[in-house]
Amino acid sequence: MKAVIYKGPRRIAVEEVPDPVIQAPTDAIVRITTTNICGSDLHMYEGRTTVEEGKVLGHENMGVVEAVGDAVDRIKVGDRVSVPFNIACGACRNCLDGWTSFCLRTNPTEGVDGAAYGYANMGPYDGGQAEYLRVPYADVNLLELPPGTEHENDFTMLSDIFPTGWHGTELAGMRAGDRVAVFGAGPVGLLAAHSAMIRGAAQVFVVDKEKDRLDLAGKIGATPVDFARADPVEQIMYATGGRGADCGVEAVGYQAHDGTGQEHPELVLDNLVKSVRSTGGIGVVGVYVPQDPQAATDAARQGRIGFDYGTFFTKGQRMGTGQCPVMRYNRRLRDLIITGRAQPSFLVSHELSLDEAPDGYERFDRRESGWTKVLLHPAAA
Repeated sequence: MKAVIYKGPRRIAVEEVPDPVIQAPTDAIVRITTTNICGSDLHMYEGRTTVEEGKVLGHENMGVVEAVGDAVDRIKVGDRVSVPFNIACGACRNCLDGWTSFCLRTNPTEGVDGAAYGYANMGPYDGGQAEYLRVPYADVNLLELPPGTEHENDFTMLSDIFPTGWHGTELAGMRAGDRVAVFGAGPVGLLAAHSAMIRGAAQVFVVDKEKDRLDLAGKIGATPVDFARADPVEQIMYATGGRGADCGVEAVGYQAHDGTGQEHPELVLDNLVKSVRSTGGIGVVGVYVPQDPQAATDAARQGRIGFDYGTFFTKGQRMGTGQCPVMRYNRRLRDLIITGRAQPSFLVSHELSLDEAPDGYERFDRRESGWTKVLLHPAAA
């Protein structure tokens, strides 16, 4: 089969690799119909992780079940499914507590709880930017979708970024009627804003500097905040009469940049501490890593981010962090899509064949105008 292979910093290739096979009786093989390029894939693409060369990339996957192991009894051949990026056993303490993103059994990497497809330090699993994908513990991990092709570009967001955006609002403790500040208008930030709107936010501020992304935020009813034009904290404080937002979502991560392009890993955390009111909550779903050899500071190279903890403490704020447990949300979000209450496909800008993946990665990484979300269709000619 064809698959997208990591070859080194800013180098990927589409190559022929062996088809996946059933390795355990709880496995399934999924024929991929849509797989997405995620913003967090760019950390690997840019060489900012320890991902090994030869890795098949791709953790945002959906498709149709082609084969199942002898122990699979819920999922059937022919089922259309969404594949959560978390690989969970369903039986360990964390899985039983609903934290499938921190499964204790699926990742042999020392010191890391939780596994994922095609990602650095997240276990030995190939990704789904390929024609086929092996899914362990299929009965646990696969979400059934209505048959056919309807809502394809909406359902493909269920594997990661729609639940992750929703999770950001949950971690922030958002309630109906809140004013919410979302920093980062990439795909996760835009879907955090979409989630907040669905959940009844009074107002959602979306902070970024890219016009195409801010325009999308405006189209879904959010208030765009251009941090290249003026200080984003001052803009939010002015718009809220000096009170600040009730809660906020960090959807940028450890490669945060200021308006001049300089990297400051603490920048977004500092801005959220300043722009969220006292006793408000902050949900961090942007990626941070324990080591980053290319970080802007010595401390950040060791995963130490010196944000304004003193003000955070003084204001009595709360913070939740970590990868999203997709299965906590994906069934409800699927049904919001089916009933028309959610349309996460609004951010899709490009649909490419698998062979076009290298060009898609390059353009998305350069933040070219209009390249907001790239979908790959392995079966496309």
